[in-house]
Amino acid sequence: MQLDAFASTALDELRAEGLFRQLRPVAGAQGPCIAVDGREVVNFSSNDYLGLANDPLLREAAARAIERYGVGAGSSRLVCGNLAPYAELEARLAAFKGREAAVVFGSGYAANVGTICALVGKGDTVILDKLDHASIVDGARQSGATIRVYPHGNLDKLGKLLQAKCDGRVLIVTETVFSMDGDVAPLREIVELKDRYGAWLMVDEAHATGVYGNRRRGAAEALGAEDRVDVTLGTLSKALGCVGGFVCGSRALVDLLINRARSLIYSTALPPAMVAAASAAVEFVMSGTGQTRCEDLWRRIDELQAGMGHLGFKSVPRGAIMPLVLGDETHAVECSRRLFDQGFFTPAIRYPTVARGAARLRLTVTAAHTSQQINGLIQAMPALRC
Repeated sequence: MQLDAFASTALDELRAEGLFRQLRPVAGAQGPCIAVDGREVVNFSSNDYLGLANDPLLREAAARAIERYGVGAGSSRLVCGNLAPYAELEARLAAFKGREAAVVFGSGYAANVGTICALVGKGDTVILDKLDHASIVDGARQSGATIRVYPHGNLDKLGKLLQAKCDGRVLIVTETVFSMDGDVAPLREIVELKDRYGAWLMVDEAHATGVYGNRRRGAAEALGAEDRVDVTLGTLSKALGCVGGFVCGSRALVDLLINRARSLIYSTALPPAMVAAASAAVEFVMSGTGQTRCEDLWRRIDELQAGMGHLGFKSVPRGAIMPLVLGDETHAVECSRRLFDQGFFTPAIRYPTVARGAARLRLTVTAAHTSQQINGLIQAMPALRC
């Protein structure tokens, strides 16, 4: 079969299953209101939880870095791309997370894949939550280690997997706030199990960094478990409003990743402007103003959750991610269209991002949303019932 014929057949199958996707043009700066397909709508799909992506503080930091360093880094970090903003950002990340050291990757995906592959390999075991992010799954597969999976949040099954004879080193990897369901992993119990059986624990705080905990460090801080986590991963592209990923831990861990994480070694470094903006974002989140911004976010979260409850929608986790699980993929696309017609952007999330038959609208709240916008979405929700 010719390539184009194969592609056309595969696309027809996706359309028939309600799984066809298209890139939609988005105009204007990131914010609570964007223009999609030429129409201005209120955006309830962004991970920019603290509204920093278009904040003047970050824009100014990026502009200063461009003026001084130019646009591109020029090479990988181990050649000549390790520009001065990297050292400043990594020092701030380590201080923010309360760890000895940090290392920045080109993306959260690269950080997960590179870290897992650097720590385990053939003859070792990786244990995953069933709903772990695709980057965690891909890292486990690429490592060559034996993979064991427990049902989402099922501590009994996790304990049995650890109790059974596992090959070599054992690494447990879990998200703290799950990206499609918005719930929080039972970290207190997981650290107890990993200590009991001598495993390592790596947590992905992508959707928790900047949002959870008194110091906004993440869910591990909020649950009092951060000192017992071996590897902490985060992203610069969610609450911090930039792009990139990072890993925090001991100095020895970070030095090992610098030497063995292929996704770091063989990638051109992030642009210095993005690194400088991320450094400003971390400083902001650590400040009193950052605390106030986070409190604004939680007020908006509570407003939307309360409104959904009054409408009789199934209980959703208290957090910035609120999934409305609709089941059928075609139905989810139709519900997304109905909200779009009323001025709200909530794309349908479908397989393979979630399981077949578990399609949903993934509502996300940011500190930049107003109470009026939250109320408008609540008033539009009855249109989803059919």
